[in-house]
Amino acid sequence: MYRVGIDVHDKLSMVHILDEHGKKHKAFTVKGRWPKVVEALKSQPGPMAVCFEASNGYGYLYDSLASVAKQVTVAHPGQLRLIFRSKRKCDRVDAEKLAKLLFLDTLPQVHVPRPFVRNWRRLITFRERLVVGRTQTMNRIRGLLRRLGIEAPKGLWTRAGMAWLAKVELPEEAAVERNLLTLELEQLRLHIKQVESQLNRIAKENGSVGLLMTIPGIGVRTAEAVVAWLDQAVRFKSNKAVGSYFGMVPCEDSSAGTQRLGHITKQGPGLVRRLIVEAAWQARRRSPTVRTYFERMTHGDPKRRKVAIVATGHYLLRCMQAMLRDSQPWREQET
Repeated sequence: MYRVGIDVHDKLSMVHILDEHGKKHKAFTVKGRWPKVVEALKSQPGPMAVCFEASNGYGYLYDSLASVAKQVTVAHPGQLRLIFRSKRKCDRVDAEKLAKLLFLDTLPQVHVPRPFVRNWRRLITFRERLVVGRTQTMNRIRGLLRRLGIEAPKGLWTRAGMAWLAKVELPEEAAVERNLLTLELEQLRLHIKQVESQLNRIAKENGSVGLLMTIPGIGVRTAEAVVAWLDQAVRFKSNKAVGSYFGMVPCEDSSAGTQRLGHITKQGPGLVRRLIVEAAWQARRRSPTVRTYFERMTHGDPKRRKVAIVATGHYLLRCMQAMLRDSQPWREQET
């Protein structure tokens, strides 16, 4: 079987093909977008295994190559940087190295979710961007009122508060800014409502989301994000690997028998990491099991609360993976 390494770019890609003995069979350049790459490989004889580096839109290329190749592998870009640390680096050389790593079966791979899961992730991320935009618009409105020395009433974002904002007298220039920001806020709220309606429909049809929501303090937004990024809970070799996947394990710099642990790595999806830490505060209040774990992590020191809540979030992720793997709901531990 031929091994094919592709260094893909938007309009120019390098292809390097090795034969069944690991010798160079062919190398060429494909000018054009990714469909041109797929067409070029269709003309190659014999079964082939193809690999390329993960980048934006890698899911589309993976699905397209799966129709012409016997095996498609997506390489982890972060780990490839360590392997390809070299004084000589160009697209042609990168494609050759990818093919050789594939032939040696030492290519660091990434998990490629199903198309539905990829679209689900994008919708969750899109909602997050809308929520961030809504918060920024709210802050701009408050900043406008503060610059003019106007004290906003409590409940400014309620219907009554927005009615007050529309009627408050402002200078002409400030009134234009207020009107545009108010309109922007209304549009963002409408967009978020539409996205959440679709997400709620998906969550209702997905039993795994409801399973995670049996944990006290875990809402639908956190549960759906964890399910979407875990995808298949059984794909993790161990329960501890989940924390590493979401970047909630500490950095380590150990040598000569001395262990040095630093801040968490923050690798993986930051959206899930933020949601799980926020949910950990709620779970701490509502679940005796989670509260006991949190207090144990503080070691009786109030200054360790932030460290303890991150550790609690890590604990919840491990529990979620086990719940999805075994299809079991949350159970409080007996004390």
